[in-house]
Amino acid sequence: MNEPQKEAVEHINGPLMIVAGAGSGKTKVLTTRIAHLMAQGVDAFNILALTFTNKAAAEMKERIAKILGNNEARNLYIGTFHSVFARILRSEATRIGYPSNFTIYDTDDSRSVIKTVVNELNLDDKHYKPNVVGNRISSAKNALVGPVAYSVDSYIQQEDIRANRPALGQIYAAYCARCFKNGAMDFDDLLLKMFELLNTQPDALSKYQRKFKYIMIDEYQDTNAVQYQIAKLLAAMNENICVVGDDAQSIYSFRGATIENILQFQKDYDDVKVVKLEQNYRSTQSILKVANEIIGNNKGQIPKELWTDNKLGDKIKVVRAMTDNEEGKFVADSIQEQKLRNHYFNRDFAILYRTNAQSRSYEESLRRMGIAYRIYGGVSFYQRKEIKDMLAYLRIIANPRDEEALKRIINYPVRGIGKTSIEKLAIVANEQNMTMYEAVGRAGEFGFKGGTLESLQNFETMIRYFQTLLAEKNAYDVAVLVGKHTNLVKELFADKTSEGLARYENVQELLNSIKYWTEIPDNEDGEVGTKDLGAFLQQVTLFTDADDDKENGDVVKLMTIHAAKGLEFGCVFVGGVEENLFPNAMSINTREELEEERRLFYVAVTRAKDRLWLTHANSRYRFGQLVQNEPSRFLDEMPDQYLDRTYSGGGAKNQGMSNMGSAFERMQRGGQQAYSRETTTAAKPKPTYLPAQPVAPKVVEHRPSENFVASDTSTLQEGQQVEHQKFGFGTVIKVEGSAHNPIANINFKLNGEKKIMLNYAKLRIVE
Repeated sequence: MNEPQKEAVEHINGPLMIVAGAGSGKTKVLTTRIAHLMAQGVDAFNILALTFTNKAAAEMKERIAKILGNNEARNLYIGTFHSVFARILRSEATRIGYPSNFTIYDTDDSRSVIKTVVNELNLDDKHYKPNVVGNRISSAKNALVGPVAYSVDSYIQQEDIRANRPALGQIYAAYCARCFKNGAMDFDDLLLKMFELLNTQPDALSKYQRKFKYIMIDEYQDTNAVQYQIAKLLAAMNENICVVGDDAQSIYSFRGATIENILQFQKDYDDVKVVKLEQNYRSTQSILKVANEIIGNNKGQIPKELWTDNKLGDKIKVVRAMTDNEEGKFVADSIQEQKLRNHYFNRDFAILYRTNAQSRSYEESLRRMGIAYRIYGGVSFYQRKEIKDMLAYLRIIANPRDEEALKRIINYPVRGIGKTSIEKLAIVANEQNMTMYEAVGRAGEFGFKGGTLESLQNFETMIRYFQTLLAEKNAYDVAVLVGKHTNLVKELFADKTSEGLARYENVQELLNSIKYWTEIPDNEDGEVGTKDLGAFLQQVTLFTDADDDKENGDVVKLMTIHAAKGLEFGCVFVGGVEENLFPNAMSINTREELEEERRLFYVAVTRAKDRLWLTHANSRYRFGQLVQNEPSRFLDEMPDQYLDRTYSGGGAKNQGMSNMGSAFERMQRGGQQAYSRETTTAAKPKPTYLPAQPVAPKVVEHRPSENFVASDTSTLQEGQQVEHQKFGFGTVIKVEGSAHNPIANINFKLNGEKKIMLNYAKLRIVE
C-alpha cells in the first residue's frame, strides 16, 4: 500500500474522510481498514459498512473473508443502505406500527397502488400518471418531506399547480395510508422509516449507536438527504465515522444525491482527518492529464490532482464524424482494427454515451461487423417496449396477418378494446379460420356492440388508411404518420418523467434511423427512392434476430456513462461529445447543472485504462431532421499535447479528411461486403408477407468518357449538363434537399429522370 492508503487504514478513532480519486484503490483501503479494526480488537458486530450496490458489498465481503475467514466476515453488517436497513426494520418495525413481516413493494407494486388511489379519488389518470406521481413521491421521501409537510409547503403546492396536478399531495397522503394499511414499505420507505425509527424512538437510536461503534460509508458523494441524516444520527455517540468518496464523481443529483454532503463533511465534525488518495493505478498518464484538466474547470470541489506511475500511453483520439451513423461505423471499424493490431478481445472495449437513444447507431454497426456486444443498464434498442410498439404498427400495416403485432397494439394507446374483447377476437378467428385482422373487420357479425364495436371499426379504418399510403410514401413518411395518427408519440411526449423522456427520445431515434435508411442510396451510384416499408422491416428483422450469444462473456459493452461509474475498461469510446447532447441541453441552465455534466464527462474519461476515443458528429438526426452540431465545450478544456484530432468518413465530398484508406480498412470493407452477402443469402427465401419488391427498370449502361474526372458539385445548378459513370449524360432539372445533403433531379438521355445524392454520386459537369 502507498503512504496515504496506509494512513487511512491505520486511523481508528474519530471521523475520517477519504477522498478517493478514480482508480486509486478505495475498495482495497476499505476492506483492509475493516480487517485492521478487527485486528485491533473491534468486534465484527460493531462494524457497519454501507454501499450503493450489491456488487460492491459482495466484493467487500469476499475480500474480507479471504483476510479473516468466512466466520468473522459473516458477523459484519455490510450491504447496501436498503438491504441493511430492511434487516434492522424487520426486528424493529413494530415500534413504528408495522408488522415485522412487512412487504417490500417494488416499483410495479407502487405504481399499481398509485393507480388505484387515483381512481378512488376520481382523478384524471391522464394528468396523474403513476410514473409521474411515483417519481414526485419518491423525491419528497428522499428529501425527508412527508405527506403533511408536502401539503403545507407553499412552494411545493405552487409547483404542482403549475404542473396541473394540484391534488398530488392528496394522492401522496392516500398512497402512504394505503401502504401502511397493507403492511408494506416501498424502496424509499426503507430509508424513510429507518430515519423515523431513529428520530422518534430514543431507545432504538441508543441501541444502534452503541451497536455500530464504527461506521463506513462508500460513495458518500452519492448520498441524499435522508441517508445523510441517518448517518449523522448513528454516528452521533462515537463519531467513528469514515466516509469514502470523490466529489469529482458526484453524478446522481436526479436521484436526490447532493454533493454538499461530502463538501460539508469537514464542517460537520471538528476533528475530522482528511486523507487524499491521488495515485491512480488504472489509467495512463495521458488520460489522467486530460481528466485533471477537465475537472479543474469546476469551482465547487475538493482540491486534488491524480497522478500515476503508469506509462505515458497513446494520445486521446478526438474523432469528428460527418453523421451519427458514420460515428457508429468508425467505432465498430476501430474495435475490429484494435483487435487485429493489438490482440484485444471484445470484452476489452466499452462504448459509453450520454443517453440510451444513442446506442442504435453503434448496435447496427457492430451487428454488421459481426462483433458480439451487450447492452448494460438497459435493453437492446430494438427490444425496448416503445420501439417494439412502434414497429408492431409498421408490421401490421405491411402484413395484416401478423397476429402478434396486432395483439400488441390493438389497444395501445388505449382505445377501449379490453382484454376480454381481444381474447374473443382470437377465439372467433380460430373458429372461423380467419386472421384476427379479418375478425376485426367483421366484428359486427360476431356479437361486438356499442363502444367496443365502434373502437374496432375505427382501428380497422385507421390501419386501412395507413396501407393506402404504402404505394405513395416512403417508409419514413408512413412511420411519421403512424406515430401522429395513433397518438403514440403524443402520449410518450406527455410523460415528462426521465423515463418518459427517454422513451420519447428512443422513438425519435427510430424515426431518425428510418429517415437515414430511406435517404442513403442502394448502391454507390447514389440513386434514391427505391426503398419501401417492407424492405425496412426485413432489415430490422435481420438485426434483431442476430444471435448475440448472451452467455458469452467476450462482448463489447454498451452503456450510459451513469451505468459505467465504478467500472474500468482497457479501451473506451465516448460518443456524442457535442453541445446540447453532452453537456445535455437540459442541464446547462445553472452552474451547478453544468458542473455535474462536467463531472459526468470526467467519469467517462477515467473509465479508460489504456486507450480512449472521444467522438462527435457534425450532424445527427433529431425529430426526422438532420441537425448540425457543434463539438462539446468540454473538448476545448483538454490540453492539445495529449490529443490526436482526426476525422472519419464523409464520402466523396470529404476526400483527404477520411482515415479509411489503410490496407486493413480495405480488407475490412471487403469483409463487410462478404458478411452482407452471407446474411442476405441466409435471409432467403423472403417471408411471404412482405410486399413484392418493385422491379427496377433496366439501366442502359454508359461507358464513361476517357477524360472523366468527378467535379465539385457543391454549386451545381438547374440546367447544367452532367455525366454520370453509369447513367450517362443528362440535364439537371433541379437541386433540392438540405445544404449538407443535396439531391439532384437529373434527366438522363438514356435512362430517364433519376434522383441523385450529390454527397455519394460522382458527376462530371460538362457545361
